[in-house]
Amino acid sequence: MPIAFGKITFLHLAVTTCFCGGFRNDSNPGDNPNIPAIAKYFSTKGRYEEVNPHLIEDILAVNASILQPPSEQCRRVHLTAIIRHGTRYPTSKNIKKMQTLYEVVRRKASGEESWLREIQTQWTMWYKEDMDGRLVQKGVDDHKHLAVRLSKLFPSLISEEKLRGGFVKFITSSKHRCVNSTLSFKAGLTELWAITDMAEAAFYLCAYEFAIKTVNSPWCRLFDEVDAQVLEYANDLKQFWKRAYGHDINSKSSCILFHDAFSRLDNAASEIRLGKQVTEAVTVQVGHAETLLPLLTLLGFFKDSDALTSTNYATQAQRSFRTSHMLPYAANLLLVLYDCGGGELRLQPLLNEKPMTFPGLTGTPVPLYEDVKDHYRALLLGCDFETECQLFRGRA
Repeated sequence: MPIAFGKITFLHLAVTTCFCGGFRNDSNPGDNPNIPAIAKYFSTKGRYEEVNPHLIEDILAVNASILQPPSEQCRRVHLTAIIRHGTRYPTSKNIKKMQTLYEVVRRKASGEESWLREIQTQWTMWYKEDMDGRLVQKGVDDHKHLAVRLSKLFPSLISEEKLRGGFVKFITSSKHRCVNSTLSFKAGLTELWAITDMAEAAFYLCAYEFAIKTVNSPWCRLFDEVDAQVLEYANDLKQFWKRAYGHDINSKSSCILFHDAFSRLDNAASEIRLGKQVTEAVTVQVGHAETLLPLLTLLGFFKDSDALTSTNYATQAQRSFRTSHMLPYAANLLLVLYDCGGGELRLQPLLNEKPMTFPGLTGTPVPLYEDVKDHYRALLLGCDFETECQLFRGRA
C-alpha cells in the first residue's frame, strides 16, 4: 500500500505525473537556507552534522569537559571505536530509480511551481551507475574530521606516538567505502600532526610579509593573539633546547666568541691604564641568531627558574626567555667599556640598544670591569671550545 504524502502518493505520482500542493515545505530550519527543512528526517542517509549541529559552525569543535575521569587517579588506557563509513554515493540500484524518476519529472510532470521549473530547466541528473556507493569527498572529510576530534578528546590514546608506534589498530570491512573511510581516518591524524608545520608556514608568511614589505597580509588574519603566543612558545621551546639553557653544551659553542670579546676589552683596558689611545675603538662582528643566543645563554641572560617544556606553557606567560624580544632581525649585544678615571673601568651591556644588567651583578647597571671578570672567571679560565666540543673516537 502506498504511503501518502500530503495530497498525493508515490503511486499517484507515477500514474498522473501531476505535482500538487502540499508535497513540499519551503521553510528552512534556523537561518540557513542551504539546509532542507526535512534534513533531520533522512534516516541512514543523513549528515553527521544534523546529529551534532554545533559542527556546522566549527567542524573540529569538541567539548572535552564531557569526559571527566571518575577520579584524578584514573587514566585512559584503551579505546575501542566502531565507526560507520563516511558519506557515499547512492548505490547503482538507487541511481537507476533516481534516473527513472528524473526522466518522468523532466518530460511529463506539469505545474507552475518554481521548484518544478528548477528541476526541469536547471537541475541535471549527474548521478552515474558506476558511482555505486563509493565514498565521496564529503565522506573522506567526515572521517578526517572525526579523527581530529577524537584525537582532541583522547589525546593520550590517539596520538602520533601511538600511531607511528603501531599501538593503533585498524580493522575494516572489505567494501571500498569502508576501506577508503579507514584510510581517510588515518590521513586525518597524520594531516593533523602536519598542521603544526602548516600553521607555522602561514605564521611565517605573515611575519615575512610584514618584515620585508611592512604589509599586514591576509595570512596574518588566520591567527588571533592566543594563536600567536602558542606559536611563539613553540619556537622558544626549539631555541631553548637546541641553542640555550636546555643543555649545558649549547652555550659552550660560544666559548671562542666569549674569549674574543673579553680579549678585546682587555686590550682596550690595558691601553687606557697605560694612558694610550685605544687603537680599536669599535669592533663590529656580524653573525646569526645561532651566534647570539648561545652567547647570551653563556652570559646567563634571560634564564628563568623553570625550564620551558611542552607541558608548562600555561605557567610560562611571564617568562623572560622570549626570542621575539631577544632575537629579532638585527638583534645586537653591545658591551660598552667606560673609563671613569683613576683607573676605574666599568662595563655596560645593552641588548637591542636597551641597557641590561649582568646576571649576578645586580648592584649597579654599570659594574666595575674587574667585577664582571671576577663574575665570569670560571669561563675566562676555562670554557675551552676544543675541550668542550671534542668528539672522542669510539664513544657512542
